[in-house]
Amino acid sequence: MYKIAAILALLIGGISVISGSKVLLGIDVKDYAVLNWLVIYNVIFGAISILAAYFIWKNKSLVKNAVVFILASHTFVAIYLYFFSESVALQSIKAMSFRISIWILIYLLTFKKFNKQPFNITK
Repeated sequence: MYKIAAILALLIGGISVISGSKVLLGIDVKDYAVLNWLVIYNVIFGAISILAAYFIWKNKSLVKNAVVFILASHTFVAIYLYFFSESVALQSIKAMSFRISIWILIYLLTFKKFNKQPFNITK
């Protein structure tokens, strides 16, 4: 199951790096308001996702921390965009929701490998 999680992380990371880089380089011009900090965030976390995919594939011990870090970061950014940013495009909210959904799936696919319970706060 964790190989599927690694492939998902690689795909979502690769898509984020490629699409974000195209926007930053002016190759892909959007017809809606683009928040440059959000595009930079997406490229950085795309690269982190690719690294996490490698960790998942190689069964490294810090996978759980990496997955939780990425999922939490995306969730916090989405909350900020939804509640506090007035200039955010609907496409950005949808893209972040998609990323969160994929990372929840990745978490569910990987947690069994490293933990018997998905949300084991006591350990």
